[in-house]
Amino acid sequence: MITRRKGRLLAPAAAAAALALVAAGCAQSERDAGGDPNETRPLIFAGTGDPRSLDPVLANDGETFRVTRQVMETLLEHEPGGTEIQGGLAESWEQSEDGTEWTFHLREGVTFHDGASLDAEAVCANFDRWNGFTGDYQSSNQTYYWQNVFGGFAENEDDELPESIYDSCTAEDELTAVIRVTEPSAVFPGAFSLSSFAIMSPASIEEAAGQEVGGEEGAPVLPDYSQEAGVIAGTGPYTYSEWDHDGREVTLERYDDYWGEPANIKTLIIKTISEENARRQALEAGDVHGYDLVAPADVQPLEEAGFQVPVRDVFNVLYMAYNQEASEELEDPQVRQALAHAVDRQRIVDTILPEGGEVASQFIPETVDGWSPDVQTYDHDPDRARELLEEAGQEDMTIDFCYPTEVTRPYMPAPKDIFDIIQSDLKDVGLTIEADSKPWDEYIPHTDSGNCSLYLLGWTGDFNEAYNFLGTWFGGYDSAWGFRDDEVFSVMEEVASEPDPDKRTELYQEANEVIMDYLPGLPISHSPPSIVFSPDVEPPPVSPLTQEQFDQASFK
Repeated sequence: MITRRKGRLLAPAAAAAALALVAAGCAQSERDAGGDPNETRPLIFAGTGDPRSLDPVLANDGETFRVTRQVMETLLEHEPGGTEIQGGLAESWEQSEDGTEWTFHLREGVTFHDGASLDAEAVCANFDRWNGFTGDYQSSNQTYYWQNVFGGFAENEDDELPESIYDSCTAEDELTAVIRVTEPSAVFPGAFSLSSFAIMSPASIEEAAGQEVGGEEGAPVLPDYSQEAGVIAGTGPYTYSEWDHDGREVTLERYDDYWGEPANIKTLIIKTISEENARRQALEAGDVHGYDLVAPADVQPLEEAGFQVPVRDVFNVLYMAYNQEASEELEDPQVRQALAHAVDRQRIVDTILPEGGEVASQFIPETVDGWSPDVQTYDHDPDRARELLEEAGQEDMTIDFCYPTEVTRPYMPAPKDIFDIIQSDLKDVGLTIEADSKPWDEYIPHTDSGNCSLYLLGWTGDFNEAYNFLGTWFGGYDSAWGFRDDEVFSVMEEVASEPDPDKRTELYQEANEVIMDYLPGLPISHSPPSIVFSPDVEPPPVSPLTQEQFDQASFK
């Protein structure tokens, strides 16, 4: 609804106040009529991009996981609003002394949406399925987290994949699953909370069997089962009801036999609205009840208009990646250093990021154990950048630079604006920039495949362990970065296999120092992202991991 006066739109604050009164009146009418708005009104939340798949193992992006997290659950999860690991489908768990055996004690009385009971054999069927992927499914472009955590990366399409550290999963009894790995890893137990490793029913696994990834390299077409509601059954508080690809929205319905507290709101709709101003206008018009990644300039006006705008804690990093295989000039450390000195990161923080944003000195935020105060830093110094380029014989270098469109990310609130600042800084030191932009769903496969010399991307931590940041990128060769450095890889290998958390922290500090000396890319900033809800909604606890559970939301 749009409120008008004398033929003109009301100012946002006035419109919002009027809409709040309308919403309150509607809610009062429903109560007077004996209706419960949680049963009669869908909660509509606007995301910034389309989900990639309804099977989360085929995704590595937050927009997909926002949807799948409501439907499918993992063995472990995070406390609401925090970063501490707690039981999920597993009520409790323990590890062996050497860190190679993980025993999960499953909850009793958990059922999948298709009526099957959750048991240890179902858990093992999922892990064995992921480990048994072949062909295109083994690509890090398709099963990113499985390859990163268990499988490893091939150096190119002709190489054999490194041997998986996954050994086996055994159903010791009906509710006890034991997962064995061949070596300890710093990613555990956090990896068992990754949305990619959510458990689907055995019948869903059978339905998906035999369906292949289609399309061409850099433009994959995911299998039908992952693109249609009604195929995949999870155990979560909501079920997949409909995915309207043309309308860009996914409808979820409450699962009344959920093992925990049933969702407060019966129907949840997650709708994609890519453009930032359009999300705000949809909220002000009452078309949606909330949206993510509020523009920093909109926070105060929305709060003054009566909307709720909670701010998450900082747990992310934005970076400009250098891909040395896409541009041989970037193999020269002087060129990489020159680009780092050219970029005015403080300007990005001051003009684009929300209050509380800060320049990044390394690839993890200071809130994560292992952050080092002793890394090599690269202050904004255009003159030094020009000197380094001249010494490298690259003062007239031309380079391509990619950025995403039709999306906003927690670490990147305005991709085009950030790109424009960096492009201007690079041109100022003599570089010629060939801009390359793609919509988000095309951008990730494009950059992952090594098609961009420079590109903007970032990361919001999946769990509170530095390896979730550093190991994601630098644990071994990755086509998205296109470099091979034995010193970087060896220090990451050492920290990955260290079972003692205190020793790992010291090794992470060393790793950060080695990485920033080598400089595979430029960490730019850390940002505290905001989320907004209308006045008539009781929001769920907001998560620094951006892992909100909407079953905990309700209408007031």
